[in-house]
This record gives sequence, structure tokens and C-alpha cells, in this order.
Amino acid sequence: MLFQIKKSMTVNLTIDSLQKWHPHTKPLLIAGPCSAETESQVLNTAKLLKKYNHNFIYRAGLWKPRSRAGTFEGVGNKGIKWLQQVQQQFNVKVCTEVATAKHVEVCLKNNIDILWIGARTTANPFSVQEIANALRGVDIPVLIKNPISDDLDLWIGAIERLNLVGITKIVAVHRGFFKPAESEFRNAPMWELPIKLKSLLPDLPMICDPSHITGNPKLLPHIAQKALDLDMDGLMIETHENPKVALSDAAQQITPVQLKKLMDSLVIRNQFSDSITFKNKLEQLREQIDILDNEMVDLLARRMTLSKKIGKYKKDNNVTILQIRRWKKILQTQSKHGSLVGFDDEFIRSLFTLIHDESIKVQTNVMNKK
Repeated sequence: MLFQIKKSMTVNLTIDSLQKWHPHTKPLLIAGPCSAETESQVLNTAKLLKKYNHNFIYRAGLWKPRSRAGTFEGVGNKGIKWLQQVQQQFNVKVCTEVATAKHVEVCLKNNIDILWIGARTTANPFSVQEIANALRGVDIPVLIKNPISDDLDLWIGAIERLNLVGITKIVAVHRGFFKPAESEFRNAPMWELPIKLKSLLPDLPMICDPSHITGNPKLLPHIAQKALDLDMDGLMIETHENPKVALSDAAQQITPVQLKKLMDSLVIRNQFSDSITFKNKLEQLREQIDILDNEMVDLLARRMTLSKKIGKYKKDNNVTILQIRRWKKILQTQSKHGSLVGFDDEFIRSLFTLIHDESIKVQTNVMNKK
């Protein structure tokens, strides 16, 4: 399946390239501990995963890029043998995170099946290029997590860099974005960004990492279901034989038994339906939405016409464009009105912020017109 990133570059990407290893349907499941800690921990976790979740790809971090020096930064190269034992004993594919060219070389030399690029690395184009250069000519599956910041271009750029050296089995991983504001999530989902990526690259496989989004096992079912409802191809979930004693990200890991319960609780929906009744009803509702969308655009155009008139009036009377008291009043009034008709306050504020920004742009053009 081909999709085009740039006019000069096409990419052969399909989720089937991963699912050939396991004859199951979506969702693809990647599970295992945040970090490989000991040989027994790696093997016991894999054994329990195999017992409760037959089809999965085993993940474990060997090199852990932590924020603070002196914290557990992974077992390094010696964990390679443990992953090889998982391959041999349980007949599953294994994957680990790479952050440098040396990590790539070690993994390729020892036949690690899949590599993933973490959020911190994706945020650094120099690091991504270094990894890409090390992978030149080797078409191994690579998972690319979104960068920590909400920068879609960085995410796409990492995909491009890997593809340019010949990597075709690329999967995007949505793991949420760091936001300083308080939230129930460890990393804000910001679903609009993975949705935009899917819109730009519709044939690019995408999976979700709800462990890093939530930072809390209680929220895993909600995020995992949301990801599948948005037609993501699978899940990457941190799973440890005993999360309480984990050396990294203990709070967000679950046991293989808990993973089994989670997977059994998820509703797997189809992208399409063969029902003629469903198709006809859906088409009718979509036609109504199309009419309303056109009406909304017309209303916005009328609003911007008024903004032009206001801009001219301000210009003639030498008044500033930004009227902060008026803007605060609009937000307050519309937030109250929005709540009365069932809208989330954040949605209303985001919507009117966009409208206000466009209104300022319109008035600025009027002000600067000679």
C-alpha cells in the first residue's frame, strides 16, 4: 500500500507488515516492561504474557534516557541476551528503544526484530538522522513515537528521515504530549494531532501508547478504547510481572493478568458496515451535517464582514485593534452559553480563540491598508 509524503518520495507502509508475524486481527498488541531489569524479570513477564495474551510483540527498554543523572538508565547491552531468550523460548518478536547509532548496531547484530524511537529522540532531528544513517539499507520495522512537544512537523520529519534511507515498515506511536498545565493525564492526549497525521498520511499504521498518556492504570481502559474508536491499529502497553518493584515508571505499569482483563474489556469496532440500512441512514445524517457546515462557514463570513467594518471604524478613530475587556466578555458570555447547550468549556474557548485570532488578522489588514 503506497502513500506519498512528498512528491519525490513514496512509502510502502501497511499494518500487515507487522501482523504477518501473528495471524490475529487488530488490535496489534505490544506489551512488556518499561525496562529490562533482570533476566528473571524479563523471562517471567514474557511467560505470563504468553499465558494470558497469546498474540503479542514483546517490548522492553535496554537503554533508558532519563531526565536526571543517577537514576536507573537501563541494563544496556547485557539485556540483549534476555530478549533473545524471549524470542527462542516463547516464539515471539521482540522490540526495544534505540537512541543512538550504537544502539542500532547492537540490535541489528543480535537480530532484534523491531526498533522504536522514543519521544525525546524524535524531538531531536540530529539524533533521528544518526539513527537513520545507521539503518541505511536495512529494512527493519521501526516504531516512531511522537515528540514530547506538540510539534507535528518533528513527528513527520522523523518518518521522512527513516523512509529516505529505505525503511518502509514504519509505524507511528501516539504517546501523548507534555503540557505544563495540571491534568489527570501524565501526557496530554491531544487527539487532534494524531488525527491530523492520519489525515496527512492515511495509509501510515498508527498505534497508541496509553501507558505514557495516562501514567495511571485506572485510566488505561478509557484511553485504549478511545484509540481503537479512532481506528488506531494497536496498543503498546507497559506490563511488568510486579509493577510495585519496577525500577522505572512503576506507577503506570500493569501485570499480565490486568492486561488480559483490559484487552478482554475493549470493544473492537469495524471501520465499515455492510448494512444497507446503516449506510443509507449514515448518508442522510452526513448530508444534514454538510448543510450545517456550509451554514456555519456562511455565518463566519458574515462575522468577519462585521470585523472588517469594526477595523475601519477603529482606524478612522485611531483606536487599538485588541480590546481585552471586550475579548474577556465574549469568552465569559459564550462559555456560559456553551455550557447551557452542553458544550465543554475548553471547546468553546478554543473555538472562539480561533475566531478571535482571525478577527484580529482581518482588522490588522484593514488597519494597514493604505
